[in-house]
Amino acid sequence: MTSTLPPAVPLVEHFALGLDAPICLTWELTYACNLACSHCLSSSGRRDPRELTTDEAKAVIDELQRMQVFYVNIGGGEPTVRADFWELLDYATAHDVGVKFSTNGIKIDAEAARRIAANSYVDIQISIDGATPDVNDAVRGQGSFDTAVRALEHLAEAGVSPKLSVVCTRHNLPQLDQFKALADRFGAQLRLTRLRPSGRGADVWDDLHPTAQQQRELYAWLVRHGENVLTGDSFFHLAAYGEALPGLNLCGAGRVVCLIDPVGDVYACPFAIADQFLAGNVRSDGGFARVWRESELFLELREPQSGGTCRSCDAYDACRGGCMAAKFFTGLPLDGPDPECVKGFGELALSKVAPGAAPRPSLDHSHKGGVRGGPVPLVLQVRRPDKPCDESPLSGLVPAPSNPSPRRPA
Repeated sequence: MTSTLPPAVPLVEHFALGLDAPICLTWELTYACNLACSHCLSSSGRRDPRELTTDEAKAVIDELQRMQVFYVNIGGGEPTVRADFWELLDYATAHDVGVKFSTNGIKIDAEAARRIAANSYVDIQISIDGATPDVNDAVRGQGSFDTAVRALEHLAEAGVSPKLSVVCTRHNLPQLDQFKALADRFGAQLRLTRLRPSGRGADVWDDLHPTAQQQRELYAWLVRHGENVLTGDSFFHLAAYGEALPGLNLCGAGRVVCLIDPVGDVYACPFAIADQFLAGNVRSDGGFARVWRESELFLELREPQSGGTCRSCDAYDACRGGCMAAKFFTGLPLDGPDPECVKGFGELALSKVAPGAAPRPSLDHSHKGGVRGGPVPLVLQVRRPDKPCDESPLSGLVPAPSNPSPRRPA
Protein backbone atom coordinates (compact mmCIF):
# COMPACT_ATOMS: atom_id res chain seq x y z
CA MET A 1 0.00 0.00 0.00
CA THR A 2 1.43 3.36 -0.99
CA SER A 3 0.59 7.04 -1.06
CA THR A 4 2.07 9.98 -2.95
CA LEU A 5 4.04 11.35 0.00
CA PRO A 6 7.72 10.63 0.74
CA PRO A 7 8.56 8.34 3.67
CA ALA A 8 9.74 11.25 5.85
CA VAL A 9 6.20 12.61 6.08
CA PRO A 10 4.35 11.54 9.27
CA LEU A 11 2.30 8.39 8.82
CA VAL A 12 -0.98 10.17 9.55
CA GLU A 13 -0.38 12.41 6.52
CA HIS A 14 -0.03 9.34 4.31
CA PHE A 15 -3.35 8.14 5.70
CA ALA A 16 -5.04 11.49 5.07
CA LEU A 17 -4.43 11.24 1.32
CA GLY A 18 -5.44 7.60 1.15
CA LEU A 19 -3.69 4.31 0.45
CA ASP A 20 -3.80 1.89 -2.47
CA ALA A 21 -5.74 -0.50 -0.25
CA PRO A 22 -7.46 -0.10 3.09
CA ILE A 23 -5.45 -1.14 6.14
CA CYS A 24 -8.61 -2.80 7.35
CA LEU A 25 -12.25 -2.68 6.45
CA THR A 26 -15.53 -3.40 8.14
CA TRP A 27 -17.60 -6.11 6.51
CA GLU A 28 -21.15 -6.67 7.64
CA LEU A 29 -21.90 -10.21 6.50
CA THR A 30 -25.61 -10.08 7.30
CA TYR A 31 -28.27 -7.78 8.68
CA ALA A 32 -29.83 -10.75 10.48
CA CYS A 33 -29.62 -10.48 14.26
CA ASN A 34 -31.23 -12.13 17.24
CA LEU A 35 -31.18 -8.81 19.10
CA ALA A 36 -32.58 -5.36 18.40
CA CYS A 37 -30.14 -3.03 20.15
CA SER A 38 -31.62 0.44 20.43
CA HIS A 39 -28.44 2.10 19.12
CA CYS A 40 -27.66 -0.34 16.27
CA LEU A 41 -25.80 1.67 13.64
CA SER A 42 -27.04 -0.53 10.78
CA SER A 43 -30.64 -0.95 12.02
CA SER A 44 -30.11 -4.72 11.87
CA GLY A 45 -32.62 -7.44 12.55
CA ARG A 46 -33.99 -9.00 9.37
CA ARG A 47 -31.78 -10.65 6.79
CA ASP A 48 -31.61 -9.10 3.32
CA PRO A 49 -32.31 -11.82 0.71
CA ARG A 50 -29.83 -10.17 -1.67
CA GLU A 51 -26.82 -10.69 0.61
CA LEU A 52 -23.62 -12.02 -0.93
CA THR A 53 -23.47 -15.77 -1.45
CA THR A 54 -20.68 -17.87 -0.02
CA ASP A 55 -18.89 -17.92 -3.38
CA GLU A 56 -19.27 -14.16 -3.82
CA ALA A 57 -17.90 -13.58 -0.30
CA LYS A 58 -14.93 -15.82 -1.06
CA ALA A 59 -14.28 -13.84 -4.25
CA VAL A 60 -14.14 -10.65 -2.15
CA ILE A 61 -11.64 -12.34 0.18
CA ASP A 62 -9.52 -13.30 -2.82
CA GLU A 63 -9.49 -9.63 -3.82
CA LEU A 64 -8.51 -8.51 -0.36
CA GLN A 65 -5.64 -10.98 -0.38
CA ARG A 66 -4.39 -9.60 -3.71
CA MET A 67 -4.66 -6.06 -2.33
CA GLN A 68 -2.76 -7.13 0.83
CA VAL A 69 -5.45 -5.92 3.20
CA PHE A 70 -4.25 -6.74 6.72
CA TYR A 71 -7.56 -7.77 8.22
CA VAL A 72 -11.32 -7.35 8.12
CA ASN A 73 -13.63 -6.33 10.94
CA ILE A 74 -16.58 -8.66 10.48
CA GLY A 75 -19.87 -7.66 11.97
CA GLY A 76 -23.54 -7.31 11.20
CA GLY A 77 -26.16 -7.89 12.32
CA GLU A 78 -24.91 -10.94 14.13
CA PRO A 79 -22.37 -12.54 11.76
CA THR A 80 -22.31 -15.94 13.43
CA VAL A 81 -25.91 -16.67 12.44
CA ARG A 82 -24.83 -17.03 8.82
CA ALA A 83 -24.57 -20.77 8.24
CA ASP A 84 -21.31 -20.26 6.31
CA PHE A 85 -19.70 -17.97 8.90
CA TRP A 86 -17.01 -20.41 10.05
CA GLU A 87 -16.32 -21.46 6.48
CA LEU A 88 -15.72 -17.85 5.46
CA LEU A 89 -13.61 -17.21 8.55
CA ASP A 90 -11.37 -20.18 7.78
CA TYR A 91 -11.19 -19.21 4.11
CA ALA A 92 -10.09 -15.67 4.99
CA THR A 93 -7.32 -16.70 7.37
CA ALA A 94 -6.12 -19.39 4.96
CA HIS A 95 -5.78 -16.61 2.36
CA ASP A 96 -3.74 -14.28 4.59
CA VAL A 97 -6.63 -12.03 5.56
CA GLY A 98 -6.94 -11.73 9.32
CA VAL A 99 -10.39 -11.66 10.89
CA LYS A 100 -11.60 -9.59 13.81
CA PHE A 101 -15.26 -10.27 14.38
CA SER A 102 -17.81 -8.76 16.72
CA THR A 103 -20.57 -10.84 18.23
CA ASN A 104 -23.17 -10.67 20.97
CA GLY A 105 -22.01 -14.16 21.96
CA ILE A 106 -25.13 -16.11 21.04
CA LYS A 107 -23.18 -18.78 19.09
CA ILE A 108 -20.01 -18.80 21.18
CA ASP A 109 -20.23 -22.10 23.01
CA ALA A 110 -17.34 -24.26 24.22
CA GLU A 111 -16.76 -25.79 20.79
CA ALA A 112 -16.73 -22.42 19.04
CA ALA A 113 -14.29 -21.08 21.65
CA ARG A 114 -11.92 -23.97 21.01
CA ARG A 115 -12.16 -23.35 17.29
CA ILE A 116 -11.22 -19.70 17.77
CA ALA A 117 -8.32 -20.69 20.04
CA ALA A 118 -6.95 -22.94 17.31
CA ASN A 119 -6.71 -20.07 14.78
CA SER A 120 -4.08 -17.52 15.75
CA TYR A 121 -5.19 -15.12 13.02
CA VAL A 122 -8.65 -14.55 14.52
CA ASP A 123 -9.62 -11.91 17.05
CA ILE A 124 -13.04 -11.87 18.69
CA GLN A 125 -14.92 -8.98 20.27
CA ILE A 126 -17.85 -9.56 22.60
CA SER A 127 -20.27 -6.64 22.54
CA ILE A 128 -21.67 -5.52 25.87
CA ASP A 129 -23.04 -2.10 26.76
CA GLY A 130 -23.49 -2.31 30.49
CA ALA A 131 -21.28 -3.71 33.24
CA THR A 132 -24.46 -4.93 34.92
CA PRO A 133 -27.53 -6.64 33.45
CA ASP A 134 -29.89 -3.74 34.12
CA VAL A 135 -27.80 -1.18 32.22
CA ASN A 136 -26.85 -3.54 29.39
CA ASP A 137 -30.22 -5.16 28.82
CA ALA A 138 -32.02 -1.82 28.69
CA VAL A 139 -30.12 -1.14 25.45
CA ARG A 140 -29.39 -4.59 24.04
CA GLY A 141 -32.40 -6.63 25.15
CA GLN A 142 -33.44 -9.00 27.91
CA GLY A 143 -30.92 -11.74 28.67
CA SER A 144 -28.18 -10.31 26.46
CA PHE A 145 -25.83 -9.60 29.37
CA ASP A 146 -25.94 -13.23 30.53
CA THR A 147 -25.40 -14.40 26.95
CA ALA A 148 -22.28 -12.24 26.62
CA VAL A 149 -20.88 -13.40 29.97
CA ARG A 150 -21.39 -17.06 29.03
CA ALA A 151 -19.45 -16.43 25.83
CA LEU A 152 -16.64 -14.80 27.81
CA GLU A 153 -16.55 -17.81 30.15
CA HIS A 154 -16.23 -20.23 27.22
CA LEU A 155 -13.46 -18.15 25.67
CA ALA A 156 -11.54 -17.93 28.96
CA GLU A 157 -11.77 -21.69 29.41
CA ALA A 158 -10.37 -22.17 25.90
CA GLY A 159 -7.48 -19.80 26.57
CA VAL A 160 -8.74 -17.05 24.24
CA SER A 161 -8.08 -13.41 25.13
CA PRO A 162 -10.98 -11.52 23.54
CA LYS A 163 -11.88 -7.86 23.31
CA LEU A 164 -14.76 -6.50 25.37
CA SER A 165 -16.39 -3.95 23.09
CA VAL A 166 -18.47 -1.17 24.69
CA VAL A 167 -20.40 1.66 23.06
CA CYS A 168 -20.19 4.57 25.48
CA THR A 169 -23.51 6.08 26.57
CA ARG A 170 -24.56 8.44 29.34
CA HIS A 171 -25.93 5.43 31.23
CA ASN A 172 -22.82 3.23 31.16
CA LEU A 173 -20.01 5.80 31.42
CA PRO A 174 -20.29 5.75 35.23
CA GLN A 175 -19.34 2.06 34.94
CA LEU A 176 -15.94 2.48 33.24
CA ASP A 177 -14.04 0.99 36.17
CA GLN A 178 -16.52 -1.89 36.31
CA PHE A 179 -16.05 -2.54 32.60
CA LYS A 180 -12.29 -2.66 33.11
CA ALA A 181 -12.74 -5.08 36.02
CA LEU A 182 -15.05 -7.26 33.92
CA ALA A 183 -12.51 -7.37 31.10
CA ASP A 184 -9.70 -8.21 33.52
CA ARG A 185 -11.80 -10.98 35.04
CA PHE A 186 -11.86 -12.82 31.71
CA GLY A 187 -8.39 -11.86 30.49
CA ALA A 188 -9.95 -9.56 27.89
CA GLN A 189 -8.92 -6.16 26.59
CA LEU A 190 -11.43 -3.36 26.97
CA ARG A 191 -12.39 -1.54 23.78
CA LEU A 192 -14.44 1.64 24.01
CA THR A 193 -16.23 3.10 21.02
CA ARG A 194 -18.24 6.23 20.47
CA LEU A 195 -22.01 6.30 20.14
CA ARG A 196 -23.00 7.61 16.71
CA PRO A 197 -26.44 8.84 15.65
CA SER A 198 -26.48 6.23 12.86
CA GLY A 199 -29.17 3.65 12.13
CA ARG A 200 -31.45 3.22 15.14
CA GLY A 201 -28.90 5.27 17.05
CA ALA A 202 -30.45 8.35 15.43
CA ASP A 203 -33.63 7.75 17.40
CA VAL A 204 -31.91 7.44 20.78
CA TRP A 205 -29.08 9.93 20.30
CA ASP A 206 -30.65 12.66 22.42
CA ASP A 207 -31.23 10.23 25.29
CA LEU A 208 -28.02 8.19 25.13
CA HIS A 209 -25.13 10.35 23.98
CA PRO A 210 -22.84 11.42 26.86
CA THR A 211 -23.26 14.83 28.44
CA ALA A 212 -20.53 17.45 28.15
CA GLN A 213 -19.41 16.70 31.70
CA GLN A 214 -19.26 12.98 30.95
CA GLN A 215 -17.16 13.68 27.84
CA ARG A 216 -14.59 15.44 30.01
CA GLU A 217 -14.67 12.62 32.56
CA LEU A 218 -14.23 10.06 29.77
CA TYR A 219 -11.26 12.00 28.44
CA ALA A 220 -9.62 12.08 31.88
CA TRP A 221 -10.26 8.35 32.31
CA LEU A 222 -8.71 7.57 28.91
CA VAL A 223 -5.67 9.70 29.71
CA ARG A 224 -5.16 7.53 32.81
CA HIS A 225 -5.96 4.16 31.21
CA GLY A 226 -5.58 4.74 27.47
CA GLU A 227 -2.47 2.62 26.98
CA ASN A 228 -4.41 -0.44 28.13
CA VAL A 229 -7.73 0.40 26.47
CA LEU A 230 -8.45 0.36 22.74
CA THR A 231 -10.40 3.19 21.13
CA GLY A 232 -9.46 3.17 17.42
CA ASP A 233 -10.46 6.57 16.01
CA SER A 234 -13.56 6.88 18.19
CA PHE A 235 -12.58 9.77 20.42
CA PHE A 236 -10.14 11.93 18.50
CA HIS A 237 -12.57 14.83 18.95
CA LEU A 238 -11.71 14.73 22.67
CA ALA A 239 -8.09 15.62 21.89
CA ALA A 240 -9.23 19.24 21.87
CA TYR A 241 -9.08 19.05 25.66
CA GLY A 242 -5.29 18.93 25.44
CA GLU A 243 -3.26 15.72 25.46
CA ALA A 244 -3.72 13.47 22.42
CA LEU A 245 -5.24 10.06 23.06
CA PRO A 246 -3.91 6.75 21.68
CA GLY A 247 -5.42 5.76 18.35
CA LEU A 248 -5.82 7.33 14.93
CA ASN A 249 -6.30 11.09 15.25
CA LEU A 250 -8.09 11.30 11.92
CA CYS A 251 -11.32 10.31 10.20
CA GLY A 252 -10.15 7.39 8.06
CA ALA A 253 -13.32 7.14 5.95
CA GLY A 254 -12.43 6.33 2.35
CA ARG A 255 -8.75 6.86 3.17
CA VAL A 256 -7.71 3.82 5.20
CA VAL A 257 -11.06 2.22 6.08
CA CYS A 258 -14.47 1.63 4.56
CA LEU A 259 -17.51 -0.65 4.85
CA ILE A 260 -18.83 -3.51 2.75
CA ASP A 261 -22.45 -4.23 3.61
CA PRO A 262 -24.26 -7.58 3.28
CA VAL A 263 -25.36 -6.96 -0.32
CA GLY A 264 -21.90 -5.81 -1.41
CA ASP A 265 -22.45 -2.06 -1.29
CA VAL A 266 -19.30 -0.16 -0.34
CA TYR A 267 -19.63 2.87 1.94
CA ALA A 268 -16.91 5.30 2.92
CA CYS A 269 -17.67 5.03 6.62
CA PRO A 270 -18.95 2.12 8.73
CA PHE A 271 -21.05 4.62 10.68
CA ALA A 272 -22.56 6.41 7.69
CA ILE A 273 -24.75 3.96 5.85
CA ALA A 274 -26.48 6.52 3.68
CA ASP A 275 -26.76 7.09 -0.06
CA GLN A 276 -24.47 10.12 0.12
CA PHE A 277 -21.59 7.88 1.25
CA LEU A 278 -22.19 4.97 -1.15
CA ALA A 279 -19.16 4.50 -3.40
CA GLY A 280 -20.13 1.41 -5.40
CA ASN A 281 -20.71 -2.33 -5.16
CA VAL A 282 -18.33 -5.28 -5.13
CA ARG A 283 -20.51 -7.03 -7.73
CA SER A 284 -19.76 -4.33 -10.31
CA ASP A 285 -17.02 -4.58 -12.94
CA GLY A 286 -13.61 -4.34 -11.31
CA GLY A 287 -14.96 -5.47 -7.96
CA PHE A 288 -13.94 -3.94 -4.65
CA ALA A 289 -10.49 -2.87 -5.87
CA ARG A 290 -11.96 -0.61 -8.53
CA VAL A 291 -14.42 0.93 -6.06
CA TRP A 292 -11.63 1.63 -3.57
CA ARG A 293 -9.21 3.09 -6.11
CA GLU A 294 -11.46 4.85 -8.60
CA SER A 295 -14.77 5.87 -7.03
CA GLU A 296 -15.41 9.60 -7.22
CA LEU A 297 -16.45 9.70 -3.59
CA PHE A 298 -13.25 8.14 -2.28
CA LEU A 299 -11.08 10.29 -4.53
CA GLU A 300 -12.86 13.38 -3.22
CA LEU A 301 -12.37 12.32 0.41
CA ARG A 302 -8.64 11.93 -0.24
CA GLU A 303 -8.24 15.50 -1.42
CA PRO A 304 -6.69 17.91 1.10
CA GLN A 305 -9.46 19.14 3.38
CA SER A 306 -10.03 22.81 4.11
CA GLY A 307 -11.38 22.24 7.61
CA GLY A 308 -14.26 24.62 6.97
CA THR A 309 -15.45 26.67 9.91
CA CYS A 310 -13.33 24.59 12.31
CA ARG A 311 -10.05 25.61 10.68
CA SER A 312 -9.85 28.84 12.67
CA CYS A 313 -10.18 26.97 15.99
CA ASP A 314 -6.94 26.56 17.94
CA ALA A 315 -7.86 22.91 18.57
CA TYR A 316 -8.35 21.96 14.91
CA ASP A 317 -5.01 20.18 14.53
CA ALA A 318 -5.94 18.02 17.51
CA CYS A 319 -9.55 17.10 16.74
CA ARG A 320 -9.61 17.54 12.91
CA GLY A 321 -13.21 18.67 13.04
CA GLY A 322 -14.56 15.46 14.54
CA CYS A 323 -16.69 12.65 13.16
CA MET A 324 -18.24 12.85 9.69
CA ALA A 325 -21.09 10.47 10.53
CA ALA A 326 -21.95 12.25 13.78
CA LYS A 327 -22.19 15.54 11.92
CA PHE A 328 -24.20 14.17 9.01
CA PHE A 329 -26.89 12.39 11.03
CA THR A 330 -27.42 15.35 13.35
CA GLY A 331 -27.96 17.70 10.40
CA LEU A 332 -24.65 19.55 10.66
CA PRO A 333 -22.46 20.38 7.63
CA LEU A 334 -19.52 18.06 7.09
CA ASP A 335 -17.10 20.99 7.28
CA GLY A 336 -18.67 22.23 10.49
CA PRO A 337 -18.08 21.31 14.14
CA ASP A 338 -18.70 17.90 15.65
CA PRO A 339 -22.02 17.78 17.56
CA GLU A 340 -20.03 16.87 20.68
CA CYS A 341 -17.35 19.52 20.10
CA VAL A 342 -15.69 20.01 23.48
CA LYS A 343 -15.45 23.76 22.81
CA GLY A 344 -19.23 24.00 22.67
CA PHE A 345 -19.42 24.96 18.99
CA GLY A 346 -21.37 21.82 18.14
CA GLU A 347 -24.10 22.65 20.63
CA LEU A 348 -24.39 26.10 19.13
CA ALA A 349 -24.58 24.69 15.60
CA LEU A 350 -27.22 22.13 16.62
CA SER A 351 -29.41 24.90 17.99
CA LYS A 352 -29.71 26.21 14.43
CA VAL A 353 -30.80 22.88 12.89
CA ALA A 354 -34.51 22.91 12.16
CA PRO A 355 -36.55 20.09 13.75
CA GLY A 356 -36.73 17.11 11.42
CA ALA A 357 -34.00 18.49 9.15
CA ALA A 358 -31.38 15.84 10.02
CA PRO A 359 -31.05 13.12 7.36
CA ARG A 360 -32.58 9.74 8.10
CA PRO A 361 -30.69 6.45 7.61
CA SER A 362 -31.21 5.02 4.13
CA LEU A 363 -31.88 1.43 5.22
CA ASP A 364 -33.83 -0.23 8.02
CA HIS A 365 -33.77 -3.98 8.63
CA SER A 366 -35.27 -3.79 12.11
CA HIS A 367 -37.45 -6.63 13.34
CA LYS A 368 -41.13 -6.03 12.77
CA GLY A 369 -42.18 -7.82 15.96
CA GLY A 370 -41.19 -7.49 19.59
CA VAL A 371 -37.68 -8.86 20.07
CA ARG A 372 -36.03 -6.68 22.67
CA GLY A 373 -38.23 -7.82 25.54
CA GLY A 374 -38.53 -11.45 24.49
CA PRO A 375 -36.35 -14.56 24.50
CA VAL A 376 -33.21 -14.71 22.39
CA PRO A 377 -33.62 -17.21 19.51
CA LEU A 378 -30.64 -19.40 18.66
CA VAL A 379 -31.16 -19.92 14.92
CA LEU A 380 -32.24 -17.30 12.43
CA GLN A 381 -31.42 -18.65 9.01
CA VAL A 382 -30.32 -21.62 6.99
CA ARG A 383 -27.72 -21.66 4.27
CA ARG A 384 -28.81 -20.73 0.78
CA PRO A 385 -27.57 -22.51 -2.37
CA ASP A 386 -24.82 -20.65 -4.17
CA LYS A 387 -26.74 -20.37 -7.43
CA PRO A 388 -27.54 -17.10 -9.19
CA CYS A 389 -31.16 -18.16 -9.60
CA ASP A 390 -31.50 -18.52 -5.83
CA GLU A 391 -29.99 -15.54 -4.90
CA SER A 392 -16.63 -2.21 6.65
CA PRO A 393 -9.03 3.01 12.90
CA LEU A 394 -6.07 1.30 13.55
CA SER A 395 -6.55 -0.59 16.81
CA GLY A 396 -5.32 -4.15 16.56
CA LEU A 397 -3.12 -3.47 13.50
CA VAL A 398 -0.17 -5.17 15.18
CA PRO A 399 -1.00 -8.64 16.56
CA ALA A 400 -0.73 -8.90 20.32
CA PRO A 401 2.60 -10.38 21.46
CA SER A 402 0.78 -13.09 23.40
CA ASN A 403 -0.97 -14.34 20.26
CA PRO A 404 1.28 -13.65 17.26
CA SER A 405 0.23 -14.48 13.73
CA PRO A 406 2.21 -17.26 12.04
CA ARG A 407 1.84 -15.52 8.71
CA ARG A 408 2.51 -11.85 9.50
CA PRO A 409 5.53 -10.28 11.20
CA ALA A 410 4.62 -8.55 14.46
